Amino acid sequence: MSRFFFNDRKQLVNDAIEGILISAPHGNLVKLDIDPAIRVVARGDWDKSRVAVISGGGSGHEPAHAGFVGKGMLTAAVCGDLFASPSVDAVLNAIVAVTGDHGCLLIVKNYTGDRLNFGLAAEKAKRYGLKVEMVIVADDIALPDNKQPRGIAGTALVHKIAGYAAEQGKSLAEVRDSAQQACENIWSLGVAMQTCNLPGSDDEEGRIKEGHVELGLGIHGEPGASVVDTHNSKEIIDTLVKPLKEKAGEGKFAVLINNLGGVSALEMALLTKELADSALKDNIAYLIGPAPLVSSLDMKGFSLSLLQLNDAFEKAINAPVETIGWQKPVAFAPLRTLSHTAIQDRVEFTPSGNAEVAAIVAAATQTLLALENRLNALDAKVGDGDTGSTFALGAREIAQLLEQKQLPLNDVSQLLLLIGERLATVMGGSSGVLMSIFFTAAGQKMHDGESLPEALLSGLAQMKQYGGADLGDRTLIDALQPALEALQNGDIQAAAQAAKKGAEDTAGMQKAGAGRSSYVNKENLEGVTDPGAVAVAEVFAAVAKAKR
Repeated sequence: MSRFFFNDRKQLVNDAIEGILISAPHGNLVKLDIDPAIRVVARGDWDKSRVAVISGGGSGHEPAHAGFVGKGMLTAAVCGDLFASPSVDAVLNAIVAVTGDHGCLLIVKNYTGDRLNFGLAAEKAKRYGLKVEMVIVADDIALPDNKQPRGIAGTALVHKIAGYAAEQGKSLAEVRDSAQQACENIWSLGVAMQTCNLPGSDDEEGRIKEGHVELGLGIHGEPGASVVDTHNSKEIIDTLVKPLKEKAGEGKFAVLINNLGGVSALEMALLTKELADSALKDNIAYLIGPAPLVSSLDMKGFSLSLLQLNDAFEKAINAPVETIGWQKPVAFAPLRTLSHTAIQDRVEFTPSGNAEVAAIVAAATQTLLALENRLNALDAKVGDGDTGSTFALGAREIAQLLEQKQLPLNDVSQLLLLIGERLATVMGGSSGVLMSIFFTAAGQKMHDGESLPEALLSGLAQMKQYGGADLGDRTLIDALQPALEALQNGDIQAAAQAAKKGAEDTAGMQKAGAGRSSYVNKENLEGVTDPGAVAVAEVFAAVAKAKR
């Protein structure tokens, strides 16, 4: 099955160009209205007062080429069908439409179709009395012995340098020479672990073996020059950097990190870090990207392009532009860090004794430990079956501290804060954090002078705020809130009864509003009490019994 969003395959490129134009942030792009088969994107603010710079080629490499049209870069881009050179007529119409007395420069990637179609269009344009020059970008070093290296992502750098020269009012010869000099000082190499998917075609199976990458994979999905048996980011960067450095020699470089379309932002950031630590690190002056500049639809790969800098190139790449696709260069510098003393978020306390509080803590923890299997069984019906084990982890930790006499039993505020701290550490998951919020907020409120019932209700309010659940959502809140409200009157027996009723009521709730139960259909929930609410009810019952 094809993995490609589209409506009408025949209109795909035209529709995509329309989307590019209407979303252009500078509002400066137009499409020449000539013929549906002629797709030319041009500057809407162009007045023919300078040399025009035109490029193009097959679509599917976005943002190239339309994404580089705008002040400071291309005057126009001629867009072919997916991976297909635009026609001679399309190129000719673009030349005639934007070229004035100062002439135009064509920037062409080194593919036979592009060379022939742009070349013939240039010759035809000369019959109209127009001055036309052409440079051919051949930056791919994947095949060292190839007499016709391909033009890949380094083309974007040529666009930028030529566009800058034209914007400065340079003559056609000067613009051509700047572009040609750039072509001679750019080297690129790419790698991919998956080739691209074309609209309407089946996924290609087995082309690149699992765990391998192809080095020098073409931007149209052409097979790579060699296969490397690794997905390790450092090894792959080193594999690219070595031949690039050998080819480019010493000097200072702007390095373009080009996403071929299917690599996540996280991976591109990781690859950039590896580049910063590579053998090239002392030669990097600027980073351009990581970003897609010359992509290959959704190809899972990336490329590196090195531009050897001189003063003119440095000014050119840093000059502002009004385009969609160009990425502003970033001066390369070591990672910046800011020293900061780590916060030791630990509750400071002194262990102390209190028989009444000890009895309550013992009753609560022993109850939760005894309930482990029962709660897990309930949770297996409505969740992932671990509620009992999760609560038991927390209870076991507090019970051990009680046995070791390492609790501040005579300072309830500190006790609540300590319980909150330990539950967040040992329980894990959302349950641990929620219970930690409850006890931590309650402990802080007691420290600020609130009574225990008021503080516990404040803890509940914070748990509800951060957790997003409320009464009726089929959670432990359905037992805890009525119990704490009853406890405000100082009656632990009434609190236990309220918790029991709240837990029983959850069995009749047909929809959970939070937690994993919210993904379970009502038939599975019917008649099953919420395990968290059962835990709360049983703890209140045990505490009430201990206080008799």
